[in-house]
Amino acid sequence: MPPWMHTAGSPYLVLETWDLQSERNGREHRTAAMCGQQLVVRRGQPFTITLRFSGRAYEDGVDKLAFNVETGPCPIETSGTRSHFAMTDFPEESGWSAVMQEQDEESLSVSLCSPTSARVGRYSLTLEASTGYQGSSYLLGDFVLLFNPWHPEDTVFLRDEDERREYVLSQQGLIYQGTRDYITSSPWNFGQFEDGILSICLKLLDTNPKFLRDQNKDCSRRNDPAYIGRVVSAMVNCNDEDRGVLAGRWDNHYEDGMSPMAWIGSVDILKRWNNLGCQPVKYGQCWVFAAVACTVMRCLGVPSRVVTNYNSAHDTNGNLVIDRYLNETGEEERRSRDMIWNFHCWVESWMARPDLAPGYDGWQALDPTPQEKSEGVFCCGPAPVRAIKEGDLRLKYDVPFIFAEVNADVVYWVVQRDGSQKKSIHSSVVGKNISTKSVGRDSREDITHTYKYPEGSEKEREVFAKAEHETSSLREEDEGLHLKIKLSEGANNGCDFDVFAVVSNNTNQERGCRLMLCARTASATGAVGPQCGIKDLLNLSLEPYAERSIPLRILYEKYGESLTQDNLIKVVALLTEYQTGDIIVAVRDVYVKNPEIKIRILGEPMQNRKLVAEVSLVNPLAVPLHNCVFVVEGAGLTGGQRIKELEEPVEPQEEARFRVDFVPPQAGMHKLMVDFECDKLMGVKGYRNVIIAPQPK
Repeated sequence: MPPWMHTAGSPYLVLETWDLQSERNGREHRTAAMCGQQLVVRRGQPFTITLRFSGRAYEDGVDKLAFNVETGPCPIETSGTRSHFAMTDFPEESGWSAVMQEQDEESLSVSLCSPTSARVGRYSLTLEASTGYQGSSYLLGDFVLLFNPWHPEDTVFLRDEDERREYVLSQQGLIYQGTRDYITSSPWNFGQFEDGILSICLKLLDTNPKFLRDQNKDCSRRNDPAYIGRVVSAMVNCNDEDRGVLAGRWDNHYEDGMSPMAWIGSVDILKRWNNLGCQPVKYGQCWVFAAVACTVMRCLGVPSRVVTNYNSAHDTNGNLVIDRYLNETGEEERRSRDMIWNFHCWVESWMARPDLAPGYDGWQALDPTPQEKSEGVFCCGPAPVRAIKEGDLRLKYDVPFIFAEVNADVVYWVVQRDGSQKKSIHSSVVGKNISTKSVGRDSREDITHTYKYPEGSEKEREVFAKAEHETSSLREEDEGLHLKIKLSEGANNGCDFDVFAVVSNNTNQERGCRLMLCARTASATGAVGPQCGIKDLLNLSLEPYAERSIPLRILYEKYGESLTQDNLIKVVALLTEYQTGDIIVAVRDVYVKNPEIKIRILGEPMQNRKLVAEVSLVNPLAVPLHNCVFVVEGAGLTGGQRIKELEEPVEPQEEARFRVDFVPPQAGMHKLMVDFECDKLMGVKGYRNVIIAPQPK
């Protein structure tokens, strides 16, 4: 026996100091950015703590060490929220374990490990040291336990390291917006590892009504990512008066809050909610709800991504058909509760679904935008994407609603002057270009094939039959008349531009028609504003097998004042054939492009060294821009937001420019994101990837 192992002084073991080794454990558990003030570890993976005793060292066979871990306000062993476990020689497979790693003169390293089924959340850690009948208890502090996508037995295990990097560790991303014909991307700062965000995410779990109703039951279910996802989906919106994070608004009146277009990241929103005492933050729309939910899920360790569905249906009556009623000039004749949004965003989170039959593990759709109630609460999902594709509508949760979002048919009815309704011979199908950011690249990945089989395929017909939904018999036919709307070049804000109705006659006879072409400013939900261009051709004749292109000029002076913050113009064309009375409808949403924000990096970017960025934008309009504000932020770069209000108006064609300096704390690639707001241009976004070199040792 080494001399230092003889007991000296007190016969009992007395703990003098201890170290939870937050920094080292954080590096090993990929939580280092969260470990400033606290220990954060992932379940199923060992973490090391050091105990230092006074007077004498720990003696195996004489002294006993045991630990208690507890989470939630009423920890109970049978609920999985409390565990008592002694230090042993080998790790325990099914429960918590403590194993001695190494010992020197006065200190002892102990490896602790949770089971992969442990509840996530904030835990207290207590040591019980005893010699014979004499014992003492020491509170070692708190730690936070997260889901672990790196562990093969965790329900959120994701095999590919590049995917884990993108869907768990990446603090920034792109969200796809615009229209199906003109897809745009907006940068978003998820910021899940930024200071204070983890505590806010845990507070969100403790604010949810299920926790307030039954704290023990709620905490005991926090080992299940499907349960957590459902809670987060409900808590990101405030429609149940549940002290949720965001209030939704879609009417372009945002004066008493922030326009949904102005947000550039989740951190600001979550901190505002926390600082307001859990009062809802004003205002969000679908991509804001989805992005905040994505931040919370990534923060808790669940691989997650924001996806965008173009031409997204909101089918309130569940018949998988969206009826639109237009008058003869293409105006909406009566509003239906069923809607088509030009795009809609939700979240996908990766997890196993042991609560379902095999085959439904993987990506699950979660939609925090408040649309319909599920089990009495405004939440949606998790719905297995595989179940949506296969038409398995009875599986949990909310598969029919999302199935309709990507599969409903749109039928246009033209209401004639005498009140009679005529069904258009064109039906557009929803669920197009379902998009998410590619792994490791700033490009778009099309994931439509994960939600639906190819249109017109035998497999699609099988799925629709299972879902009791007739496939549209109104697919484009080769014979007869065809109508499409095309755009000349890009439509730039501040400029006039042309749209074209392209009419083709695929028959061997001349056809006489009336063409009505009308443009209106619109919002993403499908609501339309004032008319900004109209053309009515009463006598359009089409030669056999001929094609004609009819332009409609859209003037800035007509659309500028009524353009919504969604930057959309809805163009509707109605082609009536005199011989048969048939009516063809074509609809296209034109995205009006904002000016580009330019970002220049001055100097060589290096960790912990001052960096200067120059940000500029040219006013494309024929009028001055007033109340101009730039907002700059980037996780790992700026340490929060930088806001620059310009004192002077920006004259037409003049450049607005300013410089911002910051000291990047983290090496690696980061996105510097910029938002520009003024009285005439809203939600103008730009970003630049910046590679920060590590500080020389």
